Amino acid sequence: MKRSLHRAAALLLAAAVAFGAGLRPAAAAEEEALDCAAAVLMEAESGQILYAYNADGRCAPASLTKLMTLLLVFEELESGALAPEDEVTASLHASAMGGSQIWLEPYETMTVDELLRATAIASANDAAVALAEACAGTEGQFVAEMNERAARLGLTGTRYENASGLDEDGHYTTARDVALLSRELLRHDGVTGYTSVWQDSLRDGATELVNTNRLVRFYDGCVGLKTGTTDAAGHCVSAAATRDDMTLIAVVLGAPDSDSRFDGARQLLDYGFSAFTKAPAPDLSAGLLPVRVAHGAEETVQPVADAPAGIVVEKSRAADLAAEVELPQVLEAPVEEGAVIGSVTVTLDGSPVVEYPIRAGAAVERMEMPLALRRLLAALCGGRVE
Repeated sequence: MKRSLHRAAALLLAAAVAFGAGLRPAAAAEEEALDCAAAVLMEAESGQILYAYNADGRCAPASLTKLMTLLLVFEELESGALAPEDEVTASLHASAMGGSQIWLEPYETMTVDELLRATAIASANDAAVALAEACAGTEGQFVAEMNERAARLGLTGTRYENASGLDEDGHYTTARDVALLSRELLRHDGVTGYTSVWQDSLRDGATELVNTNRLVRFYDGCVGLKTGTTDAAGHCVSAAATRDDMTLIAVVLGAPDSDSRFDGARQLLDYGFSAFTKAPAPDLSAGLLPVRVAHGAEETVQPVADAPAGIVVEKSRAADLAAEVELPQVLEAPVEEGAVIGSVTVTLDGSPVVEYPIRAGAAVERMEMPLALRRLLAALCGGRVE
């Protein structure tokens, strides 16, 4: 069913408030329409939801499942448990996967790098299961690790039954969870080196890999991530794109055909890049006065705002951001450098947009008797003793 961004404005506002965004949909999006079961547009750095339709409705994920498979593999690579050049032997189970595949033969050997390329670019089910077995020994054990990782990420609407995304009872996710998972995957160096590749090959050119996400080729700034299609899931995509230092993640689930999913993702991304910007945090340089430190070796400590690089806001409202500073009148020594001593809440029309910490700019030790005596001696001698 088609859902216009205009009619879903209330859903956007609800999602924005839930995430502390305080944002409103831009008028430029009013005539757009999405033909899907669920959709989310997220800004990757902050996690702000810029648009949501049925964000928490359960849907079959199809090969968007492989986002979690890729996440666990990249975590294994970063821990040193796996290396790109490690060789993996395909099991009978892995080589028997149906759907999208690279036709792994039983006991055929490929490197982790080759299997990653097959999984990320061509969405190969057999390659994904071979990677799962390389990480955990069996696909079943890997699925248990997938679900454990989903719980730690707060993906409360997601449950996995396999590593590939083939339809199975009890295998489901939500558009919000897919966006959160995509955001986490993008934190890992090297991921987009796979997901943004349009064409590649394996087996000395005998097996061609073409990216299932055509936005990689036809949408400016697209860096992947994943598509999926099954009878239960319909046509799905999680697409990430970066422009002007802002990365957006568009998730479309349950579209009726491939064109609809890509059109939906493109509309979401177009809407995000045209309507929103990353504005600098309000200037607090004149407002953060030193805070008194009781019983400290120094009388005060200078607070320092740990502001984000940018705050996502509608372009037309960037100048309307305001800041509310919360700092104690007195701190008790000792104070560690970098310790959180207060907060800044950035607001728009009185609604919170984002909150970030204020930290101690230096350490202040407690004034103990030995230090006090040394200070007294220094004063009497006309010098300074530490």
